[in-house]
Amino acid sequence: MPKMIELLQNFPTIDDGPSESRLNGVLLFKETKYIPRKPMVYNPGICIVVQGHKIGYLGGQKFRYDANHYLVTSVTMPFECETFASPEEPLRGLYIDIDMGQLRDLIGRIDLQTEIGNGGDRALPRGIGPAIMDKDMLDATTRLVRCLRSETESQILGPGLVREILYRALCGTQAPVLYSLAMHSGTFSQMARVLKIMQSDYARKLDVEQFANTAHLSVSAFHRAFKEITLDSPMQYLKKIRLTKARDLMMQESIKAYIAADKVGYESSSQFSREFKRYFGQSPAEMMRELRAA
Repeated sequence: MPKMIELLQNFPTIDDGPSESRLNGVLLFKETKYIPRKPMVYNPGICIVVQGHKIGYLGGQKFRYDANHYLVTSVTMPFECETFASPEEPLRGLYIDIDMGQLRDLIGRIDLQTEIGNGGDRALPRGIGPAIMDKDMLDATTRLVRCLRSETESQILGPGLVREILYRALCGTQAPVLYSLAMHSGTFSQMARVLKIMQSDYARKLDVEQFANTAHLSVSAFHRAFKEITLDSPMQYLKKIRLTKARDLMMQESIKAYIAADKVGYESSSQFSREFKRYFGQSPAEMMRELRAA
């Protein structure tokens, strides 16, 4: 990793937080201070930490991602995250979106179903988890970071290197998750479609019966499958998505809490405020005051 740390140090425009790179679908990130455990949402992607480390918390379980373990998120996942960083040793890394077309093409080419076994629906894979950073993945990531220093190399070499990183992930311990995501059949794929509906239609009135019908499962089977993948119940998951979307609206567009609550599907602004404080540890008003003071 020392070579990659050196390469990332040469990106002077990277401030704390995520930054766009020269290549669509690739974000660079940096943090120079410890960030206590807090709720967040990851979209499908591969998170590669080069320096520092993060601890994820999900349903009573925890996982670490660092220079030796990259994180694969196959479906949009709300979870809690603690960031370990300092000015002397910042957290540095990159986040690569998962392109479904590329994923399906690669799976078809390497015959992954034969390699990992279909496994039926006996045990659904978790929607998020770490994988070991092996030499091949490290080499591909280092070459991607190096090419991102140049606009020309980013556009010419970058897409091929992103494809290679996705291929390396398919050779890693999270391959079953990626395989299940890409397949049009099977319970995991059905559940992924439901999660996508929750992401896009969160403001509508939604119920478990609708979700179960979409997944072609009974309500009880849907509940079990949903919890296996997300470690949340369907309505807990939906609540977390709504609260996160509302927080983003308030922070990014400076709209009032009751308007944000209405926009994400809450009928009661007082209920929204209670659940917001329970989830984020501060009320909407407290969050906005802290944001204005920063």
